[in-house]
Amino acid sequence: MEHVDASILSDHVCQLGEGPTYDPHSDTLFGFDIVNGSLIEQALSGGPAKVHALGQMASALAIIDQGRQLIATETGLYVRETATGKLTLHMPLEADNAVTRSNDARVHPSGAFWVSTMGKKAETGAGAIYWFFKGELRTLFSGLSIPNSIAFSADGAVAYFTDSATGFIMRTACDPVTGLPVGEPMVFADRGDGTGDHDGSVVDLDGTLWNARWGEGRITAYGQDGKLLRSIATPVGQPTCPAFVGKNADRLAVTSAWAGLDEHQHASQPDAGKTFLLDLPVRGRFEPHILI
Repeated sequence: MEHVDASILSDHVCQLGEGPTYDPHSDTLFGFDIVNGSLIEQALSGGPAKVHALGQMASALAIIDQGRQLIATETGLYVRETATGKLTLHMPLEADNAVTRSNDARVHPSGAFWVSTMGKKAETGAGAIYWFFKGELRTLFSGLSIPNSIAFSADGAVAYFTDSATGFIMRTACDPVTGLPVGEPMVFADRGDGTGDHDGSVVDLDGTLWNARWGEGRITAYGQDGKLLRSIATPVGQPTCPAFVGKNADRLAVTSAWAGLDEHQHASQPDAGKTFLLDLPVRGRFEPHILI
């Protein structure tokens, strides 16, 4: 396993940090503490994080334009005004299902949004992955337990996802214009002899998929053929999702969690739940804007 220098980007401690999304316009990383219903706003220039209480579990954010964001919560997709924090329901999403909440999500290059749900207690088969585009919502995959690793190639022709419980990252052909899958998912990569799970992923300009390995304290990089290229140690054992950050999208930020750690494990990882910046040059790219 490789070791690189890592610094703390945000020292706000999240029980379950997730969903990092970088806004290059404001040079700010947004993320979530899912179980505590908080949106975390961290300027890359430093300073304390701004913590916004959302009043419900939330996990993912997409940029609509300079003044608006779309946030996935346990009840739906909400438009958030960045200046005021005002939330307006845009589209219900499993709002009548008290068992589930939102989880992983990513914007396709077309502007479509793949967003997942899962059981609040990781109930088997309670989750799904949806496609949302210009006001239309469709179910893509159902019966999933912990849907994660949603990511797309830069040209929009390939989509990735996983059900973390299976140990496999899946790959499927995708329509670059609509963001809809056009083939059956095939196994792209497996966790091998790892003891943890595939969590969130991003894909860089070279087609390399960078995946957070929950429970293993590392970020793994896979080539387009699914072969493991690199394994980078993280400062804590439960990294949750990477994001490309910086004016050139050339650094990797990683969220993390302390949820599930026992007292001894938590004591040995005092920085668990913080967000880190890895000194790891990458050829990243910015998230596309969503078309609602």
